[in-house]
Order: sequence, then structure tokens, then C-alpha cells
Amino acid sequence: MALGPRLDIRQSQSLVMTPQLQQAIKLLALSNLEIEAFVAGELEKNPLLESGGGDDGPPAPDGIDQTVEAPTLSAETGGADDLIAQGLGGADSPLDVDHGADSFIDDGPGDRMAEAHGASGGGTDALSGSYAEDAPDFDSFAAPDIGLQEHLMGQARAALSGMDLLIATQLIGQISEAGYLEANLLATAHGLGIPLFDVERVLGVIHTFDPTGVGARSLSECLALQAKEADRYDPCMARLLANLDLLAKGALPQLRRICGVDEEDMADMIAELRGYDPKPGLQFSHDRAAPVTPDLFVRPTREGWAIEVNSATLPRVLINRSYYVELASGPQDKTAKAWLADCLASANWLVKALDQRQKTIIKVASEIVRTQEAFFQQGVAHLKPLTLKAVADTIGMHESTVSRVTSNKYLSCPRGLYELKYFFTSGVASSGGDGGSVSAEAVKSHIKALIGAEDPQAILSDDTLVDLLRAKGMDIARRTVAKYREALGIGSSVQRRRQKALKGKAA
Repeated sequence: MALGPRLDIRQSQSLVMTPQLQQAIKLLALSNLEIEAFVAGELEKNPLLESGGGDDGPPAPDGIDQTVEAPTLSAETGGADDLIAQGLGGADSPLDVDHGADSFIDDGPGDRMAEAHGASGGGTDALSGSYAEDAPDFDSFAAPDIGLQEHLMGQARAALSGMDLLIATQLIGQISEAGYLEANLLATAHGLGIPLFDVERVLGVIHTFDPTGVGARSLSECLALQAKEADRYDPCMARLLANLDLLAKGALPQLRRICGVDEEDMADMIAELRGYDPKPGLQFSHDRAAPVTPDLFVRPTREGWAIEVNSATLPRVLINRSYYVELASGPQDKTAKAWLADCLASANWLVKALDQRQKTIIKVASEIVRTQEAFFQQGVAHLKPLTLKAVADTIGMHESTVSRVTSNKYLSCPRGLYELKYFFTSGVASSGGDGGSVSAEAVKSHIKALIGAEDPQAILSDDTLVDLLRAKGMDIARRTVAKYREALGIGSSVQRRRQKALKGKAA
């Protein structure tokens, strides 16, 4: 058979990750606050987009703000899977927006408060000129409190000068946020070219600064400084602070022999230590955990459970078609026409992607609420095992789509605030013989409840916990109980016995 070149025509289908499709997939994994930042960037880049958050603007497209009853959910089949199937989303199609509608969306108490302030003349009484009771609190705009470093430097400038102040500056700069000195005194002395005695002397002055215990190089020294301040630092307390490792192990008889005290004195010393602050520097720490804003609200109704998107944190995006018509009717070259068409296609795609994102989130959340209805009614002990694949198969989406939807999303319900990933847990086999299983979170809840109610004189071992859980219908191994107990931050039976003995002595 002779070899030679030839041309063949072959027809095939392939999935192309267009920029619009990548954007739609990216939007699924973002929370409402991240969506707000993303939309803000798009508003800067695209002149045809405008924010629809004002009270005098038209309402958002259908689907952006939507409340769905979980048991009777009939949302359109959509999401990232549909976007993938469609392939392109840049077609110019008019939005389904009624610009003449009289109904406007109320974002919540914030908008009503803003209207009330506006009606009252910016928060002041129109007759007396005084501020109303609900006016903004201007004290909240005050300068933030100083940190630990600034607080210590202020005391150092008042107590020291010259070379001593320079040494104190070097040492204070190496004090951690908790208030402990992380510097090597010998290295500091060599770096400044001074004797080690001078550095130790200045450190002794720092030890007298507020808060008491700051500048210590160990926990024992920190507690000793506070004991000296309280005039409780005697030889017995000194020996106790030198053997904190024995106190942590609960070796009270050995500690009593070392300190030379009886049980009553030892209990008083332990109670004194409990009143000290092991991390005095944290009094000046201003790091606060960022508040978590829920993306969804779940509330009970007569028909079931209502799922509502948090519209207060969800940006509304509109397309300014009048501006587009104005630009399109003006003189422009071929490049300008292509740029304007791209802007319109990008704007249309963004609005549709946001709309589809909300429908997908509600659809996934509705299935979660339907499956975990016992949890919302009775608590974590009734949480059922659930996987991403089970939800994906039920709602007809891909598992990766469900994974993106449940990432960085939080659900607020009467029982508290939960991440959507919280409802996906592994299962533990049930001993009831019905082939069912119990959620791992439910097992942890039972373990925590059993240990919390245990008698201090009869501490429950892991083997006893296994027997009690099996009596409740949970077939679980001892090593699994130990793993769940450690995940909850609960010590072993020996550690709990020592801790409760220490508490009893301190009481």
C-alpha cells in the first residue's frame, strides 16, 4: 500500500472554555460580598453597566432576588451546566425589566433607617436643632486605641532617657503580641555594643510597666511578675511556678511535697494562679474576627421552609441601554463599533450569569434543606449523612457545580449560622439493622453531650462511650470515638479526671 498525503474532513464536538464560561464558573464559587467586589470592578471597566442599588432605580431582573419554598420548589433547571451546554452567552437580548413598575425592593432596616434620617433632616430635630436618638454615633468614628508597642514606648519615654531609652526601644520592638520578649539579651547587648548587665537592668524596668507581666521570657516569669505585683510571691509560690509542668499533669501530691504545703494551701495557690493573665499583651490587641455575612436565610413557614437570598449584600446590575443607543448612533469607526458590541455582550452575559447563579444557589440550598429537615427542626443530633454527589444527582447537576455553589456560602436559620459545607458529612453505620447510617456530626454531638454530663467521680472511658453510643443505635469503633473526641478538643479520661480534680481543689 502506497503512502501519500491526503485531506480528510472530520466533524467533532468539544467543550471550549470561553472567557464568559470561565466567568460564570468563577461566580458560582464567590460569596455575596466577593460578588460585590467583582461587580464593582466590572462597573469600572464597562461603561454600559450601572449599579441598580438605588431606591429610585428599576427592580432587578427576575431571579436575582427570589424566595422559594423548599418543599414545592419548581425553579428552572439552570446553572453552570446549562451555561456549558449553551456555550455562548453574549447575544444581545433585551432584559425582562418593567421600568414602569411601582414596586421597589426594600433592602432591609438599613434603607428604612436611611429614609428616616433623610426625613428628619440628617438626624437632627427640625425644631430644636439637636440630634435625634437614632442619629449616627460619632464616637464610633474616633481614632483607634493604641497598640501594645505604643503603650510601652509611652511609658519608656517617661521613665528612661539616653542610652537606656535606646535599649528599651530595641527590647520593646521584639515583644510579641501576647506580651512576651522574643529577643536574645546577649545578642542585643553585642549589637548595641554595651554590657549585658545594662540590657538586663533596662529589662527590669520594662517589667514594671503596665500591663503587669509584659516583657517576660517564659510563662513562669510572667506569672511570677504578677505574683510579685499582688504581693503573693513567697518561696512556696516560687517553687510552684518553677514546676508548672507538674501542675499541668495534675501531680498534686508531688507538688505539695516540693512546695511544702498542705492541700488547703495548695488549693489557694492554684486559685491564685488562675486569676493571673498568661498573655497580658492581648489586652491591647485590636484584631477582631471578620463578621460572617449569611448568603441565604432559611425560616419556617406554614407550608415548609422558605429560602431567601440575602439581597442586602447582593449587588444589582443594570444595562444602560439609552447610553448604548446614544453611543451607537454617534459617529464611530470599525474599532469603536467592535468595542461597543463587546461591552454590550459582556454586560448581557454578566447580568444573565448573576441571575443563573442565584437560581442555582437556591436550587442546591432547597435540596439541602429538604434532606436535612430533621436538623432544622430538632438539632444537630438528627443531622443525616449527605454527599455532594447525592445532591447533584437529585437536582440534575454536576458534582463540581454543587461543590462550587456550597463553597464560601453561609446559611442563617433559627438554629444559627452554618456554612453550606457543614451539611455534607460522612456516615456511621447504624446498629438498628435497617441499613441506615448516622451523620458523623451527630455522633460528635452525642459524644460531647455524654462527656459533658459525666460524673466527676465516674469519668467515662472511650470503651464506655462506645457502649453508650451502641445503646443509642450507633455502631462505632473505639478508635473512631477517640478520633471524634480529639477533634472536639476533649482530652482523654485520664486528662479529664486530672482537670476535674484540679477544679475541685481550686473550688
